[in-house]
Amino acid sequence: MKGNSILLVFFFVSLFLAESISAAQSGDVNANGVYIVYMGAADSGNGSLRNDHSQILSTVLKRNENALVRNYKYGFSGFAARLSKEEAQLIAKNPGVVSVFPDPVLKLHTTRSWEFLKYQTDVKIDDSDSNANGDDTIIGILDTGIWPESASFGDKGTSPVPSRWKGTCMKAKDFSSSNCNRKLIGARYYSDDAFGTPRDTVGHGTHVASTAAGSTVADASYYGLAEGIAKGGSPGSRVAMYKVCAQFGCRGSAILAAFDDAIADGVDVLSLSLGAPAEGRPELTSDPIAIGAFHAVEHGITVVCSAGNDGPNSNAVANDAPWLLTVAATTIDRDFESNVVLGGNKKAIIKGEGINFSPLSKSPTYSLVYGESAKADNAKLVEARNCYPGALDENKIKGKIVLCEGNDDEFSTSDKIDVVKEAQGVGVISINDQTRAVASVYRTFPATVISSKDATTVLQYVNSTNNPVATILETESVSNYKPAPMVAYFSSRGPSTLSRNILKPDIAAPGVNILAAWTGNDTDEAPSGKEPPQFNVISGTSMACPHVSGVAAAVKSRNPTWSPSAIKSAIITTATQKNNLKAPITTDSGLVATPYDYGAGELTTAGPLQPGLVYETTTADYLNYLCFLGLSVTDIKVISKTVSDGFTCPKDSNAGMISNINYPSIAISNFNANEIKNVTRTVTNVGGDDQTVYSSVVEAPSGVNVKVTPAKLQFTKSSKKLSYQVVFSLTSTSLEQDVFGSISWTNGKFTVRSPFVLSKR
Repeated sequence: MKGNSILLVFFFVSLFLAESISAAQSGDVNANGVYIVYMGAADSGNGSLRNDHSQILSTVLKRNENALVRNYKYGFSGFAARLSKEEAQLIAKNPGVVSVFPDPVLKLHTTRSWEFLKYQTDVKIDDSDSNANGDDTIIGILDTGIWPESASFGDKGTSPVPSRWKGTCMKAKDFSSSNCNRKLIGARYYSDDAFGTPRDTVGHGTHVASTAAGSTVADASYYGLAEGIAKGGSPGSRVAMYKVCAQFGCRGSAILAAFDDAIADGVDVLSLSLGAPAEGRPELTSDPIAIGAFHAVEHGITVVCSAGNDGPNSNAVANDAPWLLTVAATTIDRDFESNVVLGGNKKAIIKGEGINFSPLSKSPTYSLVYGESAKADNAKLVEARNCYPGALDENKIKGKIVLCEGNDDEFSTSDKIDVVKEAQGVGVISINDQTRAVASVYRTFPATVISSKDATTVLQYVNSTNNPVATILETESVSNYKPAPMVAYFSSRGPSTLSRNILKPDIAAPGVNILAAWTGNDTDEAPSGKEPPQFNVISGTSMACPHVSGVAAAVKSRNPTWSPSAIKSAIITTATQKNNLKAPITTDSGLVATPYDYGAGELTTAGPLQPGLVYETTTADYLNYLCFLGLSVTDIKVISKTVSDGFTCPKDSNAGMISNINYPSIAISNFNANEIKNVTRTVTNVGGDDQTVYSSVVEAPSGVNVKVTPAKLQFTKSSKKLSYQVVFSLTSTSLEQDVFGSISWTNGKFTVRSPFVLSKR
């Protein structure tokens, strides 16, 4: 199936990734014969190998000196090598080896957004000593590479590269060390062939990097649309690109190598807009992102990941390990409208969505035909209605605008455009409620997407006259669109399949119709007669992730001693649940969003800089989490560099105990009528006032009783950390469905909100 435009290409996966990912999903993930041997923590950060690591690798190289693909030695131990299945099984039995698994292929999760976020927060911050630009923080991006010539990576007025930076700017035939500067301070690639380069030939990595940390660029637009000032969320941050994705996909062995290098290089934040598909989720100990991120977080690096584009299905969220900050996607208050004008006495205007530079007249003078009415003799009505290939009579659509049904997954709007263009039709109106809120790019061909509700008006008009006529107008960018944000239909939903006792996703951020930098030579994206675009508009949780990465860098810059979990907590507990109508945020279908859709809510930009209180999730919490999931103490001791020889798992470890990890949200599974569930949380006062009192505020769903003890937290200079207990019980006989609520702490200046979910299974 073709993609619906560059937007939908990155929603699900670009076309050139499709074959490899399909193979990965079907189990053929090891076509290259490479296995990853994961051996837990490294002995030190200087690159020296553990003895057991060295011995196992030596044995492999004796058999085949060319077997080694990657060696991991800075942030963690292990290697990737070409092995037979039997060799892999033997190595897995060695002491000190946590897991051995085939090298998987992961996929990409494919301006105005920052202004929108700025005005979505009610929090007023004292900026007298703030550093909200992220000055001198370093954001590492694991993606498709970078286009260094983009104005978004210019370094005018930027201070010298931080002395703590230990990374490099790798050379290639089309990339030299001079392509790096004081803004783009590092660029690595992980290709094994002669064509390896840090340069982005896809666009995705450039777009993501500029969203997170792009320099300020005036007069940015997509051929005049979405015109304005483009900048990243943390314009003062430095960018380090780690190119882990090539035309076949994103290899797990390369992802782990990038994590290993990034830890040694000295990045502050890592941003990953990629992950495994919902139907091909790996186990925790064979997930390259979860493994690499665990060690990055242990080294003080905040890791932000996209939630995936497998929505709106439940249990689809990717990157759901608790040490990751997992991001869902929402819309912003900008709409790309390509409207339909109907003929007749009223000349009704139907609002449509899509980016096209239509050459049609603004007057409705083009014949309009419903796909069903243009059915080919041998086609089924449903096929013609949906404008399937081969289902339309070319003689009936030549020179006409065709109305196509579109609420199916078999063929995209772009496929239907190809059908109509081939038959010399002049335009397509696609009916699709899901994609109505997401602008696909159709370039010069007149095409637009309308809702099924508006389609009723169009069909009534078509059936009311013997000569229905219409036109499709060129796209206009509309600001202050309401309601916004809405959770995008493609954004992967919770609950987590890893554990229902950790709420995922964590947060939502703009991921629809995002304008950001692009490669400078992409003629495929250029409308006829136009130069390649310098900026592009695309959508996906890929675009939401770097928004959060940018804010995380700003928080780190203002609070350099904060741990990754403190930064995560600041972002989660200051989210908003209201849209620009001051009403609850909804999904694109109009239903009120739940924490399974958007975690704690929509990202704010000011709140995380001064959150008041933070929940610090320690390495001990994460190790206990591994215990509760069933990992052995032996493996856990190998995984973590901070665990002591005396470490043991808590008594009676079970999955239900995960709810007690000091996470900034609360999730409890298997909640039954006769049970009382207790959870404990500890908060740290970071609000600047040593003497302050926070009071609890509970929002509980009907039928649930929630008691917080103590009801007030009194912080003093000597008591910066305080704990509280929450007791959940049912007032009804049973829990009919999963329910949601929140616990907030407020001292009049700050409000610190934690969502909770109680599930019946």
